[in-house]
Amino acid sequence: MPELPEVEGVVRALSPKIEGKTIENVVLSKTVYASHQQGKQCIVKNMEPSDFENEMRGMTIKKVKRRAKYIFFDVEKNEQPYLFVNHLGMTGAWFIVGQEYEILEEKFRNHIHAKFSLSTGEKLIFSDIRRFGEMRLLKTMDEHPPLLLMAPEPFEERALNYFLEKCELTKYKNKPIKEVIMDGQVISGCGNIYATEALFRVGIHPARKTGRVSKKRKIELFEAVQKVLLESIEMGGSTISDYRNINGEAGGMQHRLKMYGKKVCPNCSSKTKSMTIAGRTSVYCPKCQH
Repeated sequence: MPELPEVEGVVRALSPKIEGKTIENVVLSKTVYASHQQGKQCIVKNMEPSDFENEMRGMTIKKVKRRAKYIFFDVEKNEQPYLFVNHLGMTGAWFIVGQEYEILEEKFRNHIHAKFSLSTGEKLIFSDIRRFGEMRLLKTMDEHPPLLLMAPEPFEERALNYFLEKCELTKYKNKPIKEVIMDGQVISGCGNIYATEALFRVGIHPARKTGRVSKKRKIELFEAVQKVLLESIEMGGSTISDYRNINGEAGGMQHRLKMYGKKVCPNCSSKTKSMTIAGRTSVYCPKCQH
């Protein structure tokens, strides 16, 4: 699943290409319509597909930005501001093309679920192979309460103290430290990949209870999370499985990962081990991480 660096890469690529342009037409896939008829709400949430198409027509894209793992599109119609929120899910990807055939990878071309025709003639296309992505059109963030619970951005000055305070809560003290740093209400945007890397960098076992990690070590861990996220942003994110930046571009951070998905520890040459934490496979070095 794309994490903060991957989403940041998509936003940086999208914003100069679509800001200031108007959406003239929207077409959702038959799959989206069928899922709503079955009560499953694939891709488009809390709105009928036809209503979504109608509401999005005529919207001008004022600003594209990231918040945690979400893409926020500030849009406007008839001088009324709206917030169009997108989560990439596991396999969501955006493309800006003249025609659909310009999407080179067949797996993305075969799973197009939203086509936005722009005033400049291009098509802004959302493809999602596994269909876990989300689109919501809101008047304010209050209409989707989970957005209000997100932790501060990890690069904000207040984020460290926020993290330390959350770790002191009873609900987090007895949880594995890896589960806690992957919680978007504790640290925004840190998922399995970068939690694995940060824990390895500071030598903390992913299953260690949060209450058994000293404040000094928590600070070191938070700083490691910041550093690995920033490094990945610079590298364009990690292309693992189906993640792509816009128009199919791959990232480069996957070549710098030291523990995620590794069989051997790069520091001591021991065989790595894995366990499941919060439903995710957690790889670690039994000698270097305690």
